[in-house]
Amino acid sequence: MASEEKNKEKKMNFFQKVKNSIFKIEKYPEMSIEGPGKAISYISKLIVILAIILGIWTMYQTYSFVKEGTTYLKNEFPEFSYNDGILDVESENEMNLENERFGKIIIDTKTDSEEKINEYSTEVSNYGMGAIILKDKVILKNTMTGEISYNYKENFQNLNISQFTKEELINYTTGSGINKIYFSIFITMFIYGFVMYFINTLWYAVIIAFVGYITAIILKMKMRYVPIFNMAIYSLTLSTVLNILYLIVNTIFEFNMEYFSVMYITVATIYLIAAIFIIKSDFIKKQSEVTKIVETEKEVKEEMKEKNKEEEEKEKIRKKDKEEERKKTKDKNKKSKGNLNDTPEESNA
Repeated sequence: MASEEKNKEKKMNFFQKVKNSIFKIEKYPEMSIEGPGKAISYISKLIVILAIILGIWTMYQTYSFVKEGTTYLKNEFPEFSYNDGILDVESENEMNLENERFGKIIIDTKTDSEEKINEYSTEVSNYGMGAIILKDKVILKNTMTGEISYNYKENFQNLNISQFTKEELINYTTGSGINKIYFSIFITMFIYGFVMYFINTLWYAVIIAFVGYITAIILKMKMRYVPIFNMAIYSLTLSTVLNILYLIVNTIFEFNMEYFSVMYITVATIYLIAAIFIIKSDFIKKQSEVTKIVETEKEVKEEMKEKNKEEEEKEKIRKKDKEEERKKTKDKNKKSKGNLNDTPEESNA
């Protein structure tokens, strides 16, 4: 019963693990002992939070886009119509729009050429972010989520929309019905974000663990890959938290950071290597303590040996003294007995 209570006390909850993963690297071995299942479960919970923030971020971006887009549609955009999965914009040539907030937007509902669509995709990628509006789908591209494609028919069918015109769309975007689209976008991005980040995180953990395994070999430490993999998952905590904060800051201040993915994996790798060095240091410390204990025991044994030797010598001396004493007493008794035997003879004489 007592051991079970101790085990319960040792178990860390999710928030304790987050705290320890960031501020107490020395706790990594303790957490890794729980096994890969617990480690993956832990990082999944963290990714759920990240996916929720991603869904909110995308929903907010969509809301801002719709708000500004509605104004643009009213005043500058040509007439268009949507019918059974096909969007038709009344423009002979493709339209190129550039916006500081949303990036480069290319509209072409006439082309079926994959080559042309790939050219548009390259243009948007070179710009950094944006959207490609085609006759059957819209392609969104940004540094946070990569490329996401939304098929009109699939998404509008879920909302029971089969056709609309420019005027009807403007009325729809300014009404309460648009909230269904926002919710649909949130759910889509949550699922997409969770799957994408979960797969990427595990892949990063595999790579980082491999670096950790090589580090352990260089340090001449016998460590199995699985515990290192578990620690690699916990080492990704700060990177994931920074990713969450980055999404929040990006939503509020439109802050973009180049090479964020490089920083993401670098921070986690540093954490794991630091954990391995701490384990090595602890091992050396324990080894040193064991050596000291062995040396102390050896010294104690030597002292005991010397002490026993001294005791033996003393015992020998005591025995010798006793023997001599006994001998003297015996001689003395013999002498006194001899004297007693001589006395009668003298008296008879």
